[in-house]
Amino acid sequence: KVMRIVTPGTVTDEALLDDKRDAVMLALLPERKTLALAWLTLSSGRFAAKTIAADRLGAELVRLNPSEILLPEGYVHADLNNLKCALTRRADWQFDADRGRRLMLEQFGVNDLTAFGIEDQPALQAAAGVLLDYARHTQRAALPHITGLTLEQDSEYVLLDAAARRTLEISETLRGEAAPTLFSELDRCLTSLGSRRLKHWLHHPLRDRAVLRRRHTAIAALLAAPEAIRSARDALKGMADLERIAARIALKSARPRDLSGLRDSLLRLPALQDALLVAGPDLADLIERLIFPAEALDTLARALKPEPGVVLREGGVIADDFDAELDELRALQSDCGNFLLDMETRERARTGITTLRVEYNRVSGFFIEVGRAQADKIPADYHRRQTLKNVERYLTPELKAFEDKFLSAAERSLAREKRLYDALLEHLAGHLAALQLVADAVAETDVLSGHAQLAGERRYCAPEFNPQWGIQIQAGRHPVVETRVDAFIPNHLQLDPTRRMLLITGPNMGGKSTYMRQIAHIVLLACCGLYVPARSAVIGPVDQIFTRVGSSDDLAGGRSTFMVEMTETAGILHGATEHSLILMDEIGRGTSTFDGISIAWAVARHMAEKTRAYTLFATHYFELT
Repeated sequence: KVMRIVTPGTVTDEALLDDKRDAVMLALLPERKTLALAWLTLSSGRFAAKTIAADRLGAELVRLNPSEILLPEGYVHADLNNLKCALTRRADWQFDADRGRRLMLEQFGVNDLTAFGIEDQPALQAAAGVLLDYARHTQRAALPHITGLTLEQDSEYVLLDAAARRTLEISETLRGEAAPTLFSELDRCLTSLGSRRLKHWLHHPLRDRAVLRRRHTAIAALLAAPEAIRSARDALKGMADLERIAARIALKSARPRDLSGLRDSLLRLPALQDALLVAGPDLADLIERLIFPAEALDTLARALKPEPGVVLREGGVIADDFDAELDELRALQSDCGNFLLDMETRERARTGITTLRVEYNRVSGFFIEVGRAQADKIPADYHRRQTLKNVERYLTPELKAFEDKFLSAAERSLAREKRLYDALLEHLAGHLAALQLVADAVAETDVLSGHAQLAGERRYCAPEFNPQWGIQIQAGRHPVVETRVDAFIPNHLQLDPTRRMLLITGPNMGGKSTYMRQIAHIVLLACCGLYVPARSAVIGPVDQIFTRVGSSDDLAGGRSTFMVEMTETAGILHGATEHSLILMDEIGRGTSTFDGISIAWAVARHMAEKTRAYTLFATHYFELT
């Protein structure tokens, strides 16, 4: 039968997945002027949904970076053109709110969806339902690791549009390469789940400053205890991808090496806890989450061989002394030689035939071989099996019984191992919630300890948050550029209610873009709960980051370079608030000088007088000054 269907969004096999990127599956359903989005990471069990304005789809696709999108037949949207991911069309009737609600009630084991915030949102129920149905259909299995759904709100995050994510080169360069980017420079993680967590933080800067302060406090505690960082890094080294192993256990597709990696990783948790204890009470929450039930770990440790076989069908997975029946079946196979020698000694004594031999080969099986000259000494219970030129081969009831037992032992041994392995998976599946909690804590520990090490080496500082409007940065640096030049000259920034906009001029290659982007990077890192490359940084309230940097046309969409620039500028003018950070680089350069100055003048004046946001405005039009 079909065991599983593999699609770009439902891949869970280690060999087919990128260690540092989640395979996200997204479903979208249009509803009037809005879109209901639901997305699922099958390899971690993360399930979320949100409603967005239809014109924000491009920004969400860049943020979520899905591998596969499920959408109704016939639905078209400009932002879905030229995507790298797979588009899977589903019949309109599958996007049914009642059906989606029923599937989720069954999946989460609840009576209504109030706790998840979507009880009265039919479009979100339909989108989430079609996603859940598709995951079940492809996996041909229950999905016990998906235990709830998170309703995301824009108010939780510092929003970045698609242009800002691209311009700031968070995890992909403008040329589409993986390095050098902000992520590649900061990634000191020793585990793949730590790297994925860091990337998630960088793409999801938060507005909740209590969470960010907790992260900053944890990094400070680690920095104050260098031996804690060293010990934690030693414990993390070589740790398996617990998050994805948990998903494969839930889907019953975990391989023996997954479980041995899980066992070895869980056995390192006490060392990791001891390392964090050195850093003090500020890490108590992390230490608490790094606990896995001792009984389940003991079962796992006793059940598996130190180095289990690669695949279950070849055996050699379950440890000796774990199961008496399996030990007996294995003993039958390994003790065959001893049995033959014992029998040969006994039969020689009984028959008086000194040349008698008891042997085994794959063609004939087990037999007693006697020379023809000794045929008169053959006992009555010997039954002729085969006649050769100079010898006769016989079989006795005892030897026949042993042969039946031996030949079936290998088959029965593999079948027994399969049953024991399935029972082990079932046992571990009962502890999925604890395993997911441990994986979450390991990922966070990896990010925080790696960042503490980096911050110590590169003299990063802890940013301060200020409830009042303003951004003050002393000796700020660009986190990527500073590692690629011999000497980087730091720069200050002062934005306050009397000084809301900076007009930045200077020659090409003078550093205008570097200065602007480093400010955005510092604000972004502060809002991720990480240390920043500066002597000091005080950050006021920030709700969005906008950039209008660089020029590129969209000929396929029928838009020139100038039109792309004007569209993005219009989006910023409409969307920015007083608490937005705006980077405008050489606005108006795609047209004649007179028109360009007029546009730049009008945009700058609107931002200074009406928007009143944190604005950095770079220009070659010296008349503006």
